[in-house]
Amino acid sequence: MKAVCVLKGTGDVTGVVHFEQQVESDPVTVKGKITGLTPGLHGFHVHAFGDNTNGCISAGPHFNPHKKTHGGPDDEIRHVGDLGNVTADSEGTAIIHIVDKQLSLTGQHSIIGRTMVIHEKEDDLGKGGNEESLKTGNAGGRLACGVIGIAE
Repeated sequence: MKAVCVLKGTGDVTGVVHFEQQVESDPVTVKGKITGLTPGLHGFHVHAFGDNTNGCISAGPHFNPHKKTHGGPDDEIRHVGDLGNVTADSEGTAIIHIVDKQLSLTGQHSIIGRTMVIHEKEDDLGKGGNEESLKTGNAGGRLACGVIGIAE
């Protein structure tokens, strides 16, 4: 199964992200490119709703069907949508290649129809020592977003 997300924001941040999963029990491979970022790390998450009617804020919180606290992509305790950070180079371009065991393109906890968001700041992976860290990773505002849809 394949999915795609076109990211658009209020500024120059844009991108396309592709998702692929061979069978339901396999991890999901996430590949893509985002441009227009400030150099450095940016939080990258799947949010709960596929609603962008009020910009990226309508996407709601991180996708968290198991009601866990925020964490990094390699942590046992994390939201399903917690994909950590992507790194933008000196030109503001982030090349994405993530393989994630908690994401799924099928079944009860599918990410199809949900929103992918790139954030303004680095995700502290739940280790920031405050309440917001355990919810959002202190990743800041939402620079660009898009709904994840089925691809051919």
